[in-house]
Formats: sequence, structure tokens, C-alpha cells
Amino acid sequence: MAGKTYRAGIVGLGFIGGADQVSGDAIGQVVSDLDGTHADALRGHSRVVLASGSSRDRGRRERFEDRTGVPTYADWRDMLAGESLDIVSVATYAPFHADVTVACAKQGVRAVYCEKPVATRASDAERMLRACDAAGTLLVVNHNRRFQSNARRLRDLITGGALGELTSASMQWGSGRLGNVGTHFIDTMQMLTGRAVEAVSGTLDLSGRPDCRGAQFRDPGGWGLLRLERGLICTLDASDYGTLPPRISVHGSEGSAVLDGRDVIVEFRDGRGEAWTDPADTESSMARAVGEIVDWLDGEAAFPYAASEAARTLEAIVGFHVSHAGNGSWVDLPLTGQDRDREVLSG
Repeated sequence: MAGKTYRAGIVGLGFIGGADQVSGDAIGQVVSDLDGTHADALRGHSRVVLASGSSRDRGRRERFEDRTGVPTYADWRDMLAGESLDIVSVATYAPFHADVTVACAKQGVRAVYCEKPVATRASDAERMLRACDAAGTLLVVNHNRRFQSNARRLRDLITGGALGELTSASMQWGSGRLGNVGTHFIDTMQMLTGRAVEAVSGTLDLSGRPDCRGAQFRDPGGWGLLRLERGLICTLDASDYGTLPPRISVHGSEGSAVLDGRDVIVEFRDGRGEAWTDPADTESSMARAVGEIVDWLDGEAAFPYAASEAARTLEAIVGFHVSHAGNGSWVDLPLTGQDRDREVLSG
């Protein structure tokens, strides 16, 4: 299928979906600071035609049409019914991810590129995975470090054994928001180590910092521990009003590595060291993800990232809430019973 053109649509034309700076202003962020947007990544691929978009917000639709010339719909259901789409980006609020993704799979959309976190409930994430698996639809979740060069290089170094036997790990960031920010860190930790989270113990930060996306969302930070496969313990420090720089560290018997933004520092026990600066990729992580989606659609390559890993990341986040309610008790994953329906209302 090399050379085939694929038609794409976007559900949600706000900040990261439609590159809408008016939406960015509302949350105090700048589009140009993002590692790509859905609109730019899709439009930037030579074999993807961005055919349509949808948003409940009239202003977002009008601004998107003015910027791109792409027609829009007020209701995503009408877009799916009225367009024949190969790829759909789901960039609306997280509570709607599951319904839109399941509908895309049932409609025959071949690839869904969904914003993080994958959903707000473990049961919804499971519903998404099952629908896409049944339809043969590729589900990709936008955890952007999965597509960054240095993060992939560090993954290969760690999983290749260069640090020796892993002994501990840690992650830290300011601004709290386990659901919206923590999802990147927890997913990256699983990526770098090649180990899934098996249990969490945590305390939420209930200082009450307002969520930048609105009062209807409540996504606290917190502190705690994650136990990954083969007993690896990772500490988490992410208070709501924290000032710690965003950083992930992995330690082993032969050395340690720190991922600081896109930069990496590796220190080996024998005194050797390496520093990998931001490679200044010519394409964003989102553009690379779209490129790999196209490769998958062409049948040329397996996609390198299973959406089930994003679902496990969500379970770890929900698990922190369950643990907090149990005075920091350890919560095993996967979640069971009513905990699978516990909702973390991230934006």
C-alpha cells in the first residue's frame, strides 16, 4: 500500500488538537512550545489528507477553518458518518476518549491517535482496547516521549543492560496533576525500564490547586511508590505547588541515567560518562508518531507501542487515588472490582 493517501479527521479542535492559541491562552500555554499538534502532524505528512475536524465550540471551528481551509462539524458523530476516514485524532477532553474511540472502531476507522491520558476510568480504557482489537483498529496514545529520539536511545541502553541490574528509580516534577502530567512520567518509566507497574502506594496532595482546564476537573498531584516488575521500586514526588524540575532517574549496578526534558546524562560506575543533548529533531514527536501510523497502515512495520501500556499507566494513576483512600496501602494492578470504575477527572 506504499504511496496510498490516507484521510484523517480530528475530534477536538482546541489547543493540542487544532493548534488553537485562543484555547492555549485560556490555560496559560503556547502552541509553539508543544512537541507538535494533531493538526500540524497530520497536515505535515505528505500522504495524509486532513479532511475534516469537529468541535462543539463554534469559535474553535471557525478559527480552524480560517487557518487550514478544512471543513468542520459541530458533532463528531456527524463527522464519522459523513466522512470516510482512515485516521482519527481524538483530542477532546479525556472523559470523552472512550466513547469516541469505540465509535471510530465500529465505524471502520483504521487508526485512532488518542490524546493522553487514555481515559479517566480503567474500565473505559479496557473498553477502548477491546473495541479496537475486535475491529483491527490501531490505537495510539500520545505519550510523546515514546516518539522522542533520546528517550528511545535511553530505553535501548537500559533494556540492553548497560546499567547492569536495575536497583531503583525515581521521578519528579512540579505542578502535580497525576492524570495529565504524571501520565507522561509513569508511561516513560515503563518504557525506559521495559517493566510494567505492578502495584502503587501513594498519598495525594489535597492542597486544592485550581485546575487550569476548569473547576469541573480535579487532578491532584502527590507522593508515593511504584513497584514495577521484578521488584523494581520507583519513588514519585509531584506536589501541586512543587518547584522540582521534571526529571526521571534510573539506577543500576553498573551506572545511572537521568532524563531531564530531552537531555540525558549517563554515569557509569567505572567513571565513564555520557551527555546526550536534545538532538533538535527536524520533526516533532507527533509528526514521528503519524509517520509510524502511516507505516503501519502501509503494512510495512509493526507499531512500536502497545496501547495496553497506556492503559496500565492509567491504572497506576487511579491506583494512587485508591491507595490514598486506604491510608497509603499498597494497591495491586490490574485494578479489580469497583476500583475499575473509579474516575480521575483529568482534563
